[in-house]
Amino acid sequence: MVELNGKSLTISDIKRVCIDGEEVSISEDSMKAVRKGRKAVEKIVEEHRTVYGINTGFGKFSDVSIGEGDVNELQLHLIRSHACGVGEPFPEVVSRAMVLLRLNTLLKGFSGVREVVVKRLCQLVNEKVHPVIPSQGSLGASGDLAPLSHLALVLIGEGRVYFQGKKMPAAEALYTIGLAPIKLKAKEGLALINGTQAMTAMGAINIIEAERLAMQSEWIAAMTMEGLHGIIDAFHPAIHEARGYREQVDVAARMRRLLGDSNLTTRQGEKRVQDAYSIRCIPQVHGASWQSLDYVHDKLETEANAATDNPLIFEDGEVVVSGGNFHGQPIALAMDFMKVAVAELANISERRIERLVNPQLNDLPPFLSPNPGLQSGAMIMQYAAASLVSENKTLAHPASVDSIPSSANQEDHVSMGTIAARHAYQIIANLRRVLAVELICAMQAVEHRGVEHMAAATRELYEDVRTFIPSIEEDRVFANDIERLATWLKEGDFVWDLTSQTVAN
Repeated sequence: MVELNGKSLTISDIKRVCIDGEEVSISEDSMKAVRKGRKAVEKIVEEHRTVYGINTGFGKFSDVSIGEGDVNELQLHLIRSHACGVGEPFPEVVSRAMVLLRLNTLLKGFSGVREVVVKRLCQLVNEKVHPVIPSQGSLGASGDLAPLSHLALVLIGEGRVYFQGKKMPAAEALYTIGLAPIKLKAKEGLALINGTQAMTAMGAINIIEAERLAMQSEWIAAMTMEGLHGIIDAFHPAIHEARGYREQVDVAARMRRLLGDSNLTTRQGEKRVQDAYSIRCIPQVHGASWQSLDYVHDKLETEANAATDNPLIFEDGEVVVSGGNFHGQPIALAMDFMKVAVAELANISERRIERLVNPQLNDLPPFLSPNPGLQSGAMIMQYAAASLVSENKTLAHPASVDSIPSSANQEDHVSMGTIAARHAYQIIANLRRVLAVELICAMQAVEHRGVEHMAAATRELYEDVRTFIPSIEEDRVFANDIERLATWLKEGDFVWDLTSQTVAN
């Protein structure tokens, strides 16, 4: 059970709730803050004070005054009119993360919703009722209006949800778990949709998957090192400490641990003086990607606990400020940074694949074929990896450098952060398949060298994967192997954190 308070949600907590399926609870202190914020909104309505989003229109209509009798209906119109997302829905895990993050930010008490709203969001998480949310249509300021409107539809009994393994009308799912739709009151519609939770939710799932892949890439690179008789001296600690980047030092240390007891790696001058950059510079390249991922991780945790509504309510409603915390620029830049970092892991992996299959670059069978000429072996797997890497270069173009004015130029600069997050998600999926190809090729190479000479750690990985990916003894449909292995890299329970007793110190 993860307790939410609007202040301390971590990426680890998000993983526990959204991937591992844990339930959530609401801290009493945060519920007090919610009650306090709601009391302030009700006071504003009673006093007929003009406050954006409570008794005014939205966007360009902010100067239109709304009568007291229409303030509740205003919220309903807002949700319905803004629910205009298009395209394929977000993955269900991202939808769950969106509900979690919107709940967490409302618990700060600056948005003025009633207790029933936050309790209902909590129930959606715990009952695993996840909104079906189209993935396209957000500009990333004023927040993720369209995606979050589709989320909010569920609270009023409209829209569709994922529930019990299928899609269904939200009203049907709510009825099944004994809940009635909520009738939104003053400011609650705006409080539900004005924020960055779509891009942040996708970003959180991205960072969880990217960090896992970054660690996996080191294990796979270590096996490639063995398949190519790589020179272990390149990971000598003095080299990396001389440069001073912590992440580079850490990658080199992990490579030494992975390969410390291998009899397949070589020493400087034993077979050659230097390896190619894709082998020799693993700590420098992978370490730089870790630097980027660390930055992204930090920004996502900040945003997961941020008040991103507008306006925000302070000092018991005496201070109500219209600002721009809904602007997704911090996450847009972080997602664009992530795209480049992850794409580079794929780039260097594909170059290692080339060194494994190209007979001009190694002394292995050409294309790792069991019968070169008659059988093509891994030749076209390298093509597939190269295609994915090339696609990543297009996807890695920064979304955040673009901006299109909206709402009659009132909202004249937007972040495009959700586009960046979606593209990062695809780059991550592409990296996973590139690494699958590298691992298939690396396993074939170490078999040629003699698996009995492998390091204990890489041998453990090899034996685990060989239970479902057979050796290349003749050509077959390798697409099946790539997809099976990519799924295992995403969902398998192999221990990648170097705590296994088989890893050499």
